[in-house]
Amino acid sequence: MANGSTSNRNGPGYAVQVTDQQSTRLDRGASRLNHAVYDQLKERLLEGRYAAGERLSTEVLRTEFGVSKQPVMEALRRLSGDGMIDILPQVGSKVATYDLREVEDFYQMFGGFEGSIAGIAATRRTEEQLLELDLISQRIGQLRTDKDAGVRARGYRVLNRRFHEAIHLMAHSRIMAETSRKMWDLSDFLINTTGVPQPLSSALNERHDDHEEIRAALHAGDQAAARAAMERHIIGTVVVIHAETASTAALRNS
Repeated sequence: MANGSTSNRNGPGYAVQVTDQQSTRLDRGASRLNHAVYDQLKERLLEGRYAAGERLSTEVLRTEFGVSKQPVMEALRRLSGDGMIDILPQVGSKVATYDLREVEDFYQMFGGFEGSIAGIAATRRTEEQLLELDLISQRIGQLRTDKDAGVRARGYRVLNRRFHEAIHLMAHSRIMAETSRKMWDLSDFLINTTGVPQPLSSALNERHDDHEEIRAALHAGDQAAARAAMERHIIGTVVVIHAETASTAALRNS
């Protein structure tokens, strides 16, 4: 999420940020040009910079990044595989759109998976890892008092990912962590393409309370409690999405 500066986020799965104030032209000599274009486009999608259903012009993106069409087309192909882009033969590319039932189905599946990771983490976590989780949770708690909804929304997306990645590390399972990262990307995409200006900013108290319940179960080494708390937390995201979408629609119609 943009925070006014370009930075590498700590932990696996975080892309490099590029703000509107900075050039998005890429170094032509970079050996990983394709990856750089992919990372930047993905970060824009996760931030909600493009709306669901919005057409993406290969030519416009090529010019903006200062590259040939090939890296852009490759990035769009990979993002299609991630479920964030629809490629229409002979037409072009657009941001993927999901209906309400598909979103609910995703979070049911995602909740079960994350619950499994949390349950395993409760049996494998170390004291050092618990301390790291505590520190992240404290930062989320402090974020709740910020009066700027944009700061809360952006800050929560970053810190929430760090909170859950800390739990992934506790499970000591590379395959689970990598699979989960892909699901988290799709979750961020779904949340940030709802059309809500500052998604989840209205629900930080409830989300933080969920985190505290998960954290307590992990400290206690309670596998069943950690699994159940995590599953409820993830599936509950759908309720927040519904509430914020309805509130936004009501404001626009008033």
